[in-house]
Amino acid sequence: MHADAVVLDVDGVLVDVADSYRRAIIETVERRHGGTIERATIQRFKDAGGFNNDWELTDAAALFVLAREAGYAGDTAEFTDAIAAHEESGLAGGRAVLREAAERDGFDADAIEAEWDPEGVRETFQALYLGADLYREIEGGEPPFDAPGYIHDEPVILEPSTVEALQSRFSVGVLTGRPEAEAEIALERAGLSVPEDHRFTMDDWDEGKPHPHALVTLAERFGAESAAFVGDTLDDVRTAVNAAEADDSRTYHGVGVLTGGLTGESGRRKYEAEGAAAVVDSVNDLPPLLD
Repeated sequence: MHADAVVLDVDGVLVDVADSYRRAIIETVERRHGGTIERATIQRFKDAGGFNNDWELTDAAALFVLAREAGYAGDTAEFTDAIAAHEESGLAGGRAVLREAAERDGFDADAIEAEWDPEGVRETFQALYLGADLYREIEGGEPPFDAPGYIHDEPVILEPSTVEALQSRFSVGVLTGRPEAEAEIALERAGLSVPEDHRFTMDDWDEGKPHPHALVTLAERFGAESAAFVGDTLDDVRTAVNAAEADDSRTYHGVGVLTGGLTGESGRRKYEAEGAAAVVDSVNDLPPLLD
């Protein structure tokens, strides 16, 4: 598989976030609303599409918990399947699904929306994820409570030999849904140095994955004839597929890794169904693939 440029996602590719971001999602909903979702359900939200932003995924999970208490009859599988099938994706899709269900099941969608507090959700999430010291540094205020910070529980997946193999042979970029400050921490921990104009974070664009703008822009900046985008979700593969449709002057390869929420043969099949050019066990298998 030929590529001039390699663009890497961060979560699930460079670092393992099973006990950081995903743990923060579950515990944020529990702290805010008493109930929560199972860890496996997080992947159902990711597969549904439009949940590249984990704050918004947490919001959708919170809305589901509130809706269940109010009379929503569906389970998490029905809820996430309905989002996947809806014309709107992500959090907007979740809100629309609940409003449609409210008309059917007779619960009050307005009351659920009124009880939902996205600012409070974000504040709680950041306190859990960053811990008190980083919260003060990044958020610029006092955390709502003391926590050690799950960001410190992110094992590095990317090996130094892979960093050397990629950066010695390819233009390397980063495309992530993380805020810039949190992306910088992960990159430093992984030993990957990427100039600011070779990366896109949450702070750099509004659309988010799977919109192709960021990937196409990076390929243009590299002057690449072909680019491989490596990610751990179906939306990452969809981003490469959408980039190929938007930019016919280059070739785009979506590469899925099995070190995130998608694992094993079932994960491989899901990637392939979305048009992945390749599926690898981890990012460290990428250099031989590109030989």
